[in-house]
Amino acid sequence: MHSAAANKCAFSEFPGEENVWLRKNSDASRPEKIFMLKYEPNSIAPERYRTKYSWPGGKKFAFTIFDDPDYQTIARGKAAYDLLGDLGIFTTKGIWPGNPAGDPSEWRWTCLDPEYLQWMLQLQAKGFELGWHGAGPRTSCRRETLAGLEKFRELFGNYPLTGSQHFDCNENMYWGDERLTGGLNRGIYNLLTRWTHHNRYSGHVKSSDLWWSDLCRQHMKYVRSFAFRSLNTLAECPFMPYHDPLRPDVNYWYGSSEGANAGTFLQAVTDKALDQLEEEGGACIMYTHFAYGYIDDGRLNPQFRAVMERLSKRNGWFVPVGTLLNFLQQQKGPITITSEERRWLERRWLTHKIRFGSA
Repeated sequence: MHSAAANKCAFSEFPGEENVWLRKNSDASRPEKIFMLKYEPNSIAPERYRTKYSWPGGKKFAFTIFDDPDYQTIARGKAAYDLLGDLGIFTTKGIWPGNPAGDPSEWRWTCLDPEYLQWMLQLQAKGFELGWHGAGPRTSCRRETLAGLEKFRELFGNYPLTGSQHFDCNENMYWGDERLTGGLNRGIYNLLTRWTHHNRYSGHVKSSDLWWSDLCRQHMKYVRSFAFRSLNTLAECPFMPYHDPLRPDVNYWYGSSEGANAGTFLQAVTDKALDQLEEEGGACIMYTHFAYGYIDDGRLNPQFRAVMERLSKRNGWFVPVGTLLNFLQQQKGPITITSEERRWLERRWLTHKIRFGSA
């Protein structure tokens, strides 16, 4: 999680999560090629590798956002959603139902705050999706997580369709070094992170007081996995949504494109990148935090406004994350990744971390 002090900057590029990754300058060798499998994602390939679609309504590409709720009060988020709603770009907002046992000072960015809850209900009524980000901003035990899921259903009429995991919550499932498989990949990750996330997360461990992955399997369809620098998420993670048999309690994982704050979002969502996304007929799931640099003193970042206005004029399909993932699954059927595909995906993600050091 980012520091509260950092959030006071106006329209600046916020840092990502605390960066302990080794950095390397990019060069012509493009280290990703070391880990590529021998197939061409954008060619006419088996259905599981398909990255180009005929999108509903004759649209040329798909674009959506998962907005992480970290530090997001009404003042730090409403202007962004007012703009998106006016433009017809419907996205997914991660939320915390709220853990009453948590720090009361943090309730104002959870559904324990009555005004915040009313805003969430208004967003849902307009067509935005509400996604899971945990019961609250701090670690929750199994009982608290179950109560949060039931509160979500009580407030919004259903369990969450999509979710993402909060860095500061130790009940995360298959997270930290558990995101990776085997000694090599996991060893590289632990060296890069100085072993700070080794055995830290235990939401998937049945003997832990934080275990809740069985509840996830029962109530949630999609959980976020790896994030990449490219705007075309589908080209980076062509299997999504996919099931990983080594992490069985998550029904399906999905990838995302890196845009943690206003600065990195605007670096990614350029006219050139959008031209390429449209030409490739791809799909983008941007992962960002609208509380980080998008709004200052109630004024929306003018660059973000301009980019979204230009985007809305393109022939894109602008639907929430869950709607997009449901469509992809309807098109290619349920996918369970193979060990080879898992290895390719994990090493591709690790390569991004080495090169860019992003969250």
